[in-house]
Order: sequence, then structure tokens, then C-alpha cells
Amino acid sequence: TGKGAEKGSLIKDATAIEQLNKVRSVILDKTGTVTKGEVEVTEVVSLSRAREKRIVELAAGVESHSEHPLGQAVVKYAKRKKWRLDKPEKFEAMTGVGVRAIINGDEVVVSSPVYAKRFGLKEMSRVEEFQSQGKTVLVVSLNRRVIGLIAVADTLKDDSRDAVKQMMEMGVEVYMLTGDNPRTAKSIAEEVGIDRVMAEVRPEDKAAKGRELQSELHGQGKLVAMVGDGINDAPALAAADVGIAMGAGTDIAMESASVVLMNSNIESIPRAIKLSRETLKVIKQNLFWAFGYNVVLIPVAMGVLYPIWGVVLNPMLASAAMALSSVSVVGNALRLKKVQL
Repeated sequence: TGKGAEKGSLIKDATAIEQLNKVRSVILDKTGTVTKGEVEVTEVVSLSRAREKRIVELAAGVESHSEHPLGQAVVKYAKRKKWRLDKPEKFEAMTGVGVRAIINGDEVVVSSPVYAKRFGLKEMSRVEEFQSQGKTVLVVSLNRRVIGLIAVADTLKDDSRDAVKQMMEMGVEVYMLTGDNPRTAKSIAEEVGIDRVMAEVRPEDKAAKGRELQSELHGQGKLVAMVGDGINDAPALAAADVGIAMGAGTDIAMESASVVLMNSNIESIPRAIKLSRETLKVIKQNLFWAFGYNVVLIPVAMGVLYPIWGVVLNPMLASAAMALSSVSVVGNALRLKKVQL
């Protein structure tokens, strides 16, 4: 655990070290794990007479009460432009879909394209164009009529590609889980090198997705790790065989996980898995040598060699052998300090 902490992985208990050794699948939540979670507005498209300023002001007004990274990106964009944010009334977060509120007597909804179809969204070619670029599209509707699109993009973490490559080389399958549509999710996954994607997963379904994978692998003696950072990741982290939380994430996520990446660097994941495998290897070696001393010397202490050679085990020699056993175990364990992670 000390070696793990040096490399940025806070491992809370010995069980986590042992279970990491058996992990053969890792589920990475996209936002804040694979990506930086620092989303920015890239484009605003009007689908009505409303201008960019009007579209952003309405969306930012609603999102000012939202904690979602996508919503906060819209708010930051409006503030940077020095546009006003009207105070919303009757704010409602529609889990996995979007947000709704009343602004100056008008109903404003900022949602996913799928949900916005009920408001008459027809410009799917433009939506698909943004999604093919790995961007997420927010649809702004006013009084149940679509008025515009806001495209936002999240950048990949610098270490994401290398971390995924390392895990695959270690024989670990990597999955990416996201609430994004399949097109956007696939675009981002391809950039990182992930070919297993779980898209359009609602926050409350994340734990269920993890359990589905667990049920497939447990029969083979393989375990599943879940990596996330948000409030809605906490149930999935708790349900996974090994929950891994980003240190820059929410308190509840870190509390639910058995491993916390203090530097929020996902390259720490393959390091933690390697450390676990090296630790289990040393444990087995130590058990072998500890039992070896006893298996050899207990019969001698019982006098097996006395009738043949008149050899008995002096208590002083027995004590020395016991001390040597302990020294060899500790010395072997200390080799972990030199493991290259």
C-alpha cells in the first residue's frame, strides 16, 4: 500500500490488493475519467428566428442550477460573453435526459437530441455531424419548440491512450461507459483505442451494466473494476468487485471506492493492477518458504533422524530457524519497494 501511495494510488484495504490481481475487465466512465471533464461550447446553431445570444442566455439560465459539466460549460460560455443569466423558476433535472425550468413565464428545456424529438427536432443531419466529431449536442427548446443547438466538446486526458494500451497489453479488457449517443461515444472511444463501448447509459443504470459484466466473468474467476468520479458513479463503484475513484472527483465517489487515484491520472490503474500481481506473487513465495522451513524441520524436531544419525534439534537451532524464516519473508516482501510501476 505504501508503494501504491507513492505512485498516486491510495489502496484502502488488503482485499482490494488481492482483488485487483483478478481484474480482467475495467469499465471507464467517460466524463472526468477518460476525458478531462472540462467541457467547452464550440458552436451554437439557430433553428429558429432566435439569435445565438438568445439561445445561450436561455440555456445558461436553466443550467445555472445544474451541476452537470455540460451545463456548466454553457454557463461559463455565457459569462465569458458577458450575457445575462435570467433566474430560473421551478427548476427540474430530468435524470439522463436534460433539465427544465421556467424563465420569465416561458418553459425552457435543454435536453438530448433523442428527447428533443418530441418538440419537433428534425435537423438530425447537423446533430449527426457534430456527433461524428465527438461533440455532445444540447438541444434548446422554448415552449415545446426547438430553437437551437449547442455543441460542446470535452478533451481527452493526456494519459488516456497510454493507460488503455497498457491495460490491454496486460490482458485487461477496457470498456467505456457514457450517457452520450453511440456515434459520439464511438468517436471518442476510437481516439483512445477502446473498442468496447456502453453508450446512452442513464446514471441509474450504471451499476446494472457493471453487474451484467460481472455475472459473465465471475464464473471464469475474473473480476470487474469500475472507474468513475461523479455522484452518479457511486452506486456503480460500490457494486463493482473493485471500485476506483478519481481523487479530483466527489467525496461520495471516493467514499464508495476501495482505491482512490489521488493524482486523477488513469495511468495509475495499470500500475495498481501490476502492483497487485507482484504483491500476490510475493505472498505465494513467502507462503512457500515459510511452510518449507516448517515441513523440513518439524519432523527433525520430532526425532525422525535420531534413530539413524542420532540427530536432535536443539531449541536454540529451532529458534534460529524460526528467525531465519521471518527474515526471509520480510526480506522477500521488501523487494516490492524496487518494483518498477
